[in-house]
Amino acid sequence: MQNQQTAHQDGAIGSVLVIDDHPLYCDALASAIGGIFDIEDVRSVSCLSEGMRLLNSHYSPDLILLDLNLPDVAGLNGFLKIKDRNPDVPVIVISASTSEKTIQALLCAGAAGFIPKDLPRNDFSDAVRTVWDGKVYAPPGIRRAVSCRSEDTVAADIFHRIEGLSPQQSRILNLICKGKANKQIAFELSLAEATVKAHITALLRRLGVRNRTQAALLIKEANMVSGLQ
Repeated sequence: MQNQQTAHQDGAIGSVLVIDDHPLYCDALASAIGGIFDIEDVRSVSCLSEGMRLLNSHYSPDLILLDLNLPDVAGLNGFLKIKDRNPDVPVIVISASTSEKTIQALLCAGAAGFIPKDLPRNDFSDAVRTVWDGKVYAPPGIRRAVSCRSEDTVAADIFHRIEGLSPQQSRILNLICKGKANKQIAFELSLAEATVKAHITALLRRLGVRNRTQAALLIKEANMVSGLQ
């Protein structure tokens, strides 16, 4: 906490957490932000569960850069889990998916900014500075919504319902949405089929639906209105 207080006092970014499952991009992103802003404490992890483990170990970064599409995340729920755990830390979402609906849904849900993965280095540094100055960054051509639209609220509400899913349950939910049968899920995740069934029972209860078809339709609805299809 001492480092974080010092960083805020002198206006510098003291620590950054990068969460991205693509090794080369993750390393490049960590190196870029560390070099541009002269940050010594830049930590990187490859999935949400690793990031949450760090944040739950009394590590409090000044800024979080989060990839939207992670293997243990369904839609917006990775971002929502991060914001719920560290509500006062600005989170910049980084993604190759740049639909306006996606960006608007994330800004509506409280993202400090959205950076496309193909943004040039100079624009990237400007985007981070914008967020660090207390403003919200949206890519050129994206107009920030004055107020949240009803469909954005619907998407956020659905994803709030799956915040409590474990990383394994999120992986299983992603595979359900891809039409995988229990036996296929068990094979892909190296689990017993009975274990998969137990996870599905728990996640259906969490989502408030009766079967896997309803679960898939629920996620599809949220993805459609937030542009994550």
